[in-house]
Amino acid sequence: MPLKNDGIMVILSSPSGVGKTTLVKLLSKRKNFKISVSHTTRKPRESEVPNKDYFFVDDIEFKRLIQNEEFLEYAKVFNHLYGTTRSPIISNLQKGKNVIFDIDWQGADQIKNKKLDYKLITFFLLPPSKKILFKRLSNRDMKDKLIAEKRMKEFSRDMLHWINYDYVIINDNLEDCYKKIDSLIDAELNDGPKDYDNEYIRKHIEKLTF
Repeated sequence: MPLKNDGIMVILSSPSGVGKTTLVKLLSKRKNFKISVSHTTRKPRESEVPNKDYFFVDDIEFKRLIQNEEFLEYAKVFNHLYGTTRSPIISNLQKGKNVIFDIDWQGADQIKNKKLDYKLITFFLLPPSKKILFKRLSNRDMKDKLIAEKRMKEFSRDMLHWINYDYVIINDNLEDCYKKIDSLIDAELNDGPKDYDNEYIRKHIEKLTF
């Protein structure tokens, strides 16, 4: 059983380009959550700061962490490895700090299957449409249409995993999406009413997968 003063875990997942990293940063500022910083074998993007956005390591170091069983979760995404080390997460939770994760469905499944003694709330984010998602991907700092097209091919596979999350949220407007997540977290923590329309989400998913 989680202790009363323990922190909680909140996971945000989404297909690439939906905006989860921006939302994680927003939530960390206004909810006083500590962001879980992942290790990755990919190279930093122009806007990313090493040891703040990610711990950038090579394949050898990543595999050493796997062998030492230091990861709470890890996965291969677009030919690069990503993982969350266990010790800092547990330490923060025991200190009463809330931890928010920016991870994909593979990592989310691993954390859920660990059945840790801490409250966990999971969110899966969706774009308003495939057309808008492709535009967002094309406008990212990679500026590479081929990469954007590759991400879109993975979109349908990623979409299959929405059913495993507590809540599915459409990121049509960043501020509205943030408020929705913020409100649902508060409702979960305080056992309050939840403004969540399951049927509306199902219809939206049908449109995205058609």
